[in-house]
Amino acid sequence: MPTAREIMTNDVTCIREQDDLRTAAKQMAQLGVGSLPICGDDNRLKGMLTDRDIVVKVLAEGRDPGNVTAGELAQGEAVTIGADDDAAEILRTMGEHKVRRLPVIDGQQLVGIVAVADVARSLPERPVGDLIEAISERG
Repeated sequence: MPTAREIMTNDVTCIREQDDLRTAAKQMAQLGVGSLPICGDDNRLKGMLTDRDIVVKVLAEGRDPGNVTAGELAQGEAVTIGADDDAAEILRTMGEHKVRRLPVIDGQQLVGIVAVADVARSLPERPVGDLIEAISERG
């Protein structure tokens, strides 16, 4: 079974925790992505920022995205996967936490992102279908 290291996207762009959300939104648009890892000055993962976070937690509350930092939205510890964890562990973690993307960590360093699409390309159809079902369930 393939590992996270074998199926991840390793070209990962972080948003710095001190960057404002206007900068983050522009970066997401330029990269064509809906989420970015939030990294500290020590290059350690501080959390994940999604386009939905910006809309729901900032714009919908009437806050100015130019005055809110990515670090302000980094809540708790991000759900991650180890670089050498296999696809079964990736599926389990995604399903358990209902996430579509997982930062991949090697030691303390962010080395990539594994998305549902990455898993789908590397595994038979049924486990991926089960994952999509688990992620999509409303609790």
